[in-house]
Order: sequence, then structure tokens, then C-alpha cells
Amino acid sequence: MIKFLDLKAINHDLRNELLEACARVIDSGWYIGGEELHRFEQEFAEYCGVKHCIGVANGLDALNLTLRAWKELGHLRDGDEVIVPANTYIASVLAITENGLVPVLVEPDPTTYNLDVQKVQQAITARTKVLLPVHLYGLLSDMPALMSIAKKHGLLVLEDSAQSHGASHRGVKAGAWGDASGFSFYPGKNLGALGDAGAITTNDDALAEVLRALRNYGSHEKYQNLYRGVNSRLDEMQAAVLSVKLKYLDVQVAQRRKIVQVYLQGIKNAHITLPLATGAQVTTFEEHVWHLFVIRTAHREALQKHLQDKGVQTLIHYPIPIHKQKAYSEMSALSLPITEAIHHEVLSLPLGPTLTLEEAQKVVLACNSFSVGTC
Repeated sequence: MIKFLDLKAINHDLRNELLEACARVIDSGWYIGGEELHRFEQEFAEYCGVKHCIGVANGLDALNLTLRAWKELGHLRDGDEVIVPANTYIASVLAITENGLVPVLVEPDPTTYNLDVQKVQQAITARTKVLLPVHLYGLLSDMPALMSIAKKHGLLVLEDSAQSHGASHRGVKAGAWGDASGFSFYPGKNLGALGDAGAITTNDDALAEVLRALRNYGSHEKYQNLYRGVNSRLDEMQAAVLSVKLKYLDVQVAQRRKIVQVYLQGIKNAHITLPLATGAQVTTFEEHVWHLFVIRTAHREALQKHLQDKGVQTLIHYPIPIHKQKAYSEMSALSLPITEAIHHEVLSLPLGPTLTLEEAQKVVLACNSFSVGTC
């Protein structure tokens, strides 16, 4: 079976360095808020091209705490609207509603799966205060256009960069476009920890200061609490692991691109729509970091079974759109046909830095041998 993503193999390649990092933390006797966290925050800020990186417990907290910090700073208040893509993972919207804000679901561009800029413009009201673009599957949203819209209307921009570590456009990386950005280091991400982990990047000094307090019970100094904060800290062990993995991120992304080239050149099946590799939002192939290789088909169940029978594991990102989730039943009447079609048709093929070109060719053959008539 060709695994969708072989985390064991990925970590095995870095085993010795990871063990050394973990041993260093164990032997230090310091496990929260120490030198490992400080080192990784500096390294990741430099990698993204920003002034500040604030490590937190996970990607959801990264978004949640940023919106919370803007409320503490007086930039947002209950009932303000946040524009967000309708086809994103639910975490993007959970962060909005957790802060008493109103998510405005906007349809994506069906060729990129990212926010449709024209639909964003149409969705702006007097209550709109934040744009929350999600760089889905490893491709940056149209940030020049979105930043222009934000400037025109005086909006804050919070990038959801959970799937786009290292992605760039015009030389500017994910995490450096907006007023702030939330990253997830969930183990399956391109830059993955050995457990839950996340971070916020920003160039805003005041925002960074509030965030560092909010993640630590609302405190900059022990027993002195400025805010009603939370416990959301990136611990020393995960920070040490991430420092090791960050060194190899670009090399691993390069391997992902080699696999993607095999897929793009080799898959030729009328029932399969391949993802966009270049276009208005991708000036070079190297700007896309390919967290996921997502195809579309009107025959998803049959294709997934066919690939499984051929020894190819696939996943669906994501089967149920947010407005059809029970958690957001108040949105169930929304008409979002593009989003609904995407959620019914997308299928993610195997992709990772340890996948071989030979395995990729087997995936291609399995895709090309699919026929609706023989299902």
C-alpha cells in the first residue's frame, strides 16, 4: 500500500537529530518558556521574514488568540464581521465565533480553491473588520489584491497559514503579508511537530506583546495578570523538534514538487481534474509548497475505491462544508454551490517528502486506469 503520508519514515530520516534535541531538553531541566522556544521563535520569524513569532499550543489557538488580542487592543468588538473562505477547515471559523465575531462565508475561486477576490469585495459591509484568507493546500491566496482591498476599507488581515509553511508570492512568504498569521505545526503539516503546536507571526510590536501575555494566563510577569488569558504555550520539546525540522523544510518541499511534477505530467484521465500549478496567483512553480495534491472528480467514491484496490491510500479534505455541519446549523440555509461541489468532489493523492518517484508513477498508473464504465 502506498501511504497517503508516512510520518514514521519522515521522522526516521531525522531520528538522530530529533533524539539529540529531545535529550537536550530533558537534560536541561527547563520545559516551558526556555531557550528552545526562544531559538525556534527567532528562527521561524527570520524564515518567514517578520519581526515576531509567538509560539502557541496549536494552530486553532494561533487564530483564536490573534483575534482575541485585537479585541483587547480595541481593534475589534463583538458582532464585527470576518470574511473567510467557505471551503476551509472548520478551525478557521471556530476562531471567529469563539471571539464573538461573525463569520461571513465567501465562495472560493474554483481553480485555486482560495478566496475569490471579486466575491470578497461584494461581501464587505459596514461591519466588516477582518479578512481571513486561508492559503489552502499550500498555495497563497491572492494577497496583493486582498491587501489592496484591506487598505481601501481599513480592514485587518489575518492569514491562515496552517497549510503553507514556506509558500511565497513575489518573494514574500506566507505569514509576512497580513497584519498577522496563524500557523499550525500539526504532525502532518509540511513543518510538523511530534504533537500539537502552533505559532503566530507578525510585524506589529503591540500585538506581539499582548499575544505573549494571552498565551500565558494573560501575564507577562508571574502572578501579575493583565488579561484573562489562557494556557497556550509551545513547550520546549516541540520547539526543539521544530528547530530541527525547519532546517530541512525547503529540501522536503522540493521533493514534494518533484512528486507533483510526476502527477501533473502523467495523470491523463478525463474524469480527473488536476490542481492549478501556475497562473495569476503563482508566478513560478516554486511558490506553491504542495501541502496537499488535491484532484477533483464527479466520481469520487468510485475513484477512491479503485485507487484503494490498486494499493493507493487517499484522503478527503474535507467531506462536509462548514455550513452543513451541525455545529453551525444556523448557516444551513446558505447557498454556496461552488463550495458544496468542491466538498463533494475533492480527493487528495499521496504526497510527502519520503514518497519515491517510482511510487508516484504507480499512483499515476492507478489514476489513468480508472474508468467509470468498469466501476
